[in-house]
Amino acid sequence: MKAMAEPGKVDLVGVGLNAIDTLIPLSHFPARGSKTEYTRASILPGGQAATTVIACQSWGLSTRYIGKLGDDEAGNLHRNEFVRTGVDARLITVPNAASPQSLILVDDGGERTVLCRRDERLLLQPSDLDRSWIVNARALLVDGFETAAATQAASWARAAGVPVIADLDETYPGVEDLIANVDFLIVSRDFPTRLTGERHLEQALRAAKKRYGCMITAATLGSDGVLAWDGKQFHMNAAYRVRVVDTTGAGDIFHAGFIYALLQGWPLDRQLDFACAAAALNCTCSGARGGINSVEAIERIMATTPHYAVAPAAD
Repeated sequence: MKAMAEPGKVDLVGVGLNAIDTLIPLSHFPARGSKTEYTRASILPGGQAATTVIACQSWGLSTRYIGKLGDDEAGNLHRNEFVRTGVDARLITVPNAASPQSLILVDDGGERTVLCRRDERLLLQPSDLDRSWIVNARALLVDGFETAAATQAASWARAAGVPVIADLDETYPGVEDLIANVDFLIVSRDFPTRLTGERHLEQALRAAKKRYGCMITAATLGSDGVLAWDGKQFHMNAAYRVRVVDTTGAGDIFHAGFIYALLQGWPLDRQLDFACAAAALNCTCSGARGGINSVEAIERIMATTPHYAVAPAAD
């Protein structure tokens, strides 16, 4: 593994989860103890960091993905997708291990419920990483599940002046050491209050930025859009009003949209708006990557589609 040639510079390197999603649409979410029929199931590639990287690659950025796979058919599906899309995939294969899989139930409103299965042998470790894979990039994305590896990658990136974007859902053990090396902390709705102990989201975003020194702290809010704190003011960007088929991957594509816009050098409000539009477009199709479309298609959403109404941001 360490004998690989020095990698070329890429726009984005992603360190984190991949998964094969078995997507099952349902007319309603099943009640406990019930039997529920379904008519079809789709097997599709997903996973937080892997999906974000694939989206950015499709929009013309050069990307690298670092992760572990089993030597099974699920792993082969991922390998083929990385090859097909042109991602520089630095994959560690674990013999006789089952690649990560998710069972995703999608109700008739497009909301998804995810059941995950992961083989502990596939947890990425700091020793699996090569520093050159990380620092030869314009940006690093981590999703934090493999916290020790993500922290190592983020510390290398921070030392090399590479901005770090984090997509976090859970307060994993050691996550505070990771966040101390994050520039753009963009997390799920409830994460900031769980992290800081503050009861209200606005105060939690303020506290996280002050405590960890991030440039931006933000929370994605589903149909309510995104709320971001830059140290001087809050930015409240509303979600786009689209026909939702499946919310799977919305957060992953939001992060991809944000990273794409960040690397274009756009102002923060446009970064957040582009990310909202990219996420909305993905929700109009099935699967974590089903609605990845062109930059032009995202900009059409921005130009032609109304937003949901939201309450004004706090001061």
